[in-house]
Amino acid sequence: MPRRRPDPLLTAFGSAIRRMRKGRGWSQEELADRVGIHRTYVGDVERGLRNIGLINIGRIAVALGVSVATIMTEVERERTQG
Repeated sequence: MPRRRPDPLLTAFGSAIRRMRKGRGWSQEELADRVGIHRTYVGDVERGLRNIGLINIGRIAVALGVSVATIMTEVERERTQG
């Protein structure tokens, strides 16, 4: 069975998280450790393969030192530019 293409919103979210993570010089493993989730989960989120829950979005925001609103602003920027 062929894999479905990731949803564009999930892809934009993942790209925004990746950009913010890399902007801090962090590996996926470091972000995962700071959030309290598994590294493969972070990888799946960044590739748009996970429909991440609000609680984990909040935890990622705390780890990155930004608001959920800031993350979502980055997601919208990614969607309009990407």
